[in-house]
Amino acid sequence: MTVVFFISKKLIFDLVDEVWEDGETLVVRNSGQEQRIALADIKNVSLRRPTVFGDEVTFCAPVRMVPLAPSPVINDPIERVDRAREQSHHRR
Repeated sequence: MTVVFFISKKLIFDLVDEVWEDGETLVVRNSGQEQRIALADIKNVSLRRPTVFGDEVTFCAPVRMVPLAPSPVINDPIERVDRAREQSHHRR
């Protein structure tokens, strides 16, 4: 039972309230706080720079009718994060 609690705590209980894209940033809202995170600052599932929510932001994509099929809601932002990161790297 303890294992279930810790897995649930990591995967479910730390979900933020809202996440959406706004141009080259993600807008994250949780418990009345809001922060914009540049797509270039996203590294895998962690952030390159800590935010008011820590160095990770956990959220759930909308439910799909075909759960194992690729999701444009997930794949498109991943591609945009990769492009933003590449552009940021080339500017340095």
